[in-house]
Amino acid sequence: MTAMMFVASVGLMNAQTNQRQVVEEGGTGPFKSEVVGDASCPGFTVYRPQNLKEIVAKQGALPVIVYANGACFNNNVEMRLLLSEVASYGYVAAAIGPYDEADVMAQWKGVLRSAYPETKGDVIMANGEKILPMTAEEKKAQQEEQARQREEAAKKAKKNKKQQAPAGPQFSTYPKMLLEVLDWLTEQNANQGSEYYHCLALDHVAAMGQSCGGAQVLGVAYDPRIKTCVMLNSGIGDMEMMGTTKEALKNLHTPMFYMIGGPADIAYGNAQKDYERIADDIPVVMLNSKDGHSGTYYEKYGGNYAKAVVKWLDWQLKGQVGQSALFLDDEYLKMKFPEWQGVRKNF
Repeated sequence: MTAMMFVASVGLMNAQTNQRQVVEEGGTGPFKSEVVGDASCPGFTVYRPQNLKEIVAKQGALPVIVYANGACFNNNVEMRLLLSEVASYGYVAAAIGPYDEADVMAQWKGVLRSAYPETKGDVIMANGEKILPMTAEEKKAQQEEQARQREEAAKKAKKNKKQQAPAGPQFSTYPKMLLEVLDWLTEQNANQGSEYYHCLALDHVAAMGQSCGGAQVLGVAYDPRIKTCVMLNSGIGDMEMMGTTKEALKNLHTPMFYMIGGPADIAYGNAQKDYERIADDIPVVMLNSKDGHSGTYYEKYGGNYAKAVVKWLDWQLKGQVGQSALFLDDEYLKMKFPEWQGVRKNF
């Protein structure tokens, strides 16, 4: 969907859930979650508690998350387990990318084997399957196939050298999509005919993104509606991505949480630079695991990364101060996640 088409479609009708599924029995939280596609917002997927109206009647309006995908993909299936788990703790998360019933485990198996970090132990996926790193033979075959593809591309380029080079592929997503879907949620929350009417705590909003999606988060972090940012395996460093550079760090106005996969994570260096550059009036926490760039998103209920995200959001958006221990108390962090390391400043 193009930006113009999206803008034209949003806000023209009440929310109309037309697709629905439950992932991992709805998560481990007190409110079983569901994944929905909405006819009035086809470019996004919503993760929310089931029986939304009943829960809001008892608990009050729920905080909101807007989420951007790794690789800036127009597909959020990579984070389906984590977002479903977070929603089960009383959050409504709108993720870039249309509703998709893809098999999460089938997709992640190949990704994990090709990017298996040496620092990580056994990898057990949510379906119980154990993933082993690629063998030497498999790595050799992969390298040979990549070399063959490069050779074919070079031959094709030489053959077509007199022709105008084709334009490079364009990203199908862009940072302001996070604000556009927040606008849609705001309209739905105010519309009496909407299933989201008075269900959303729009003064408690988090922007969250993984990898390239983190650059999209930084690109919109200036928006005053955003109360905290969650950067998963992400950092801008000295790069320019999605129109975002290190200059975006000057626009931060909310507490920041970086969840990084340690030195094996390709985002590690950039995240360190971000941490050093963030101004002295912006609270920031960085936790590092040994899981590499793929985190624990393929593990049951999103693994330990989901647990950390829930604790951060409960603290920042719900005011549950007790959840801050993971981020402020080194002894507690060591007790809960012995292999993780954490730093913080400006608290």
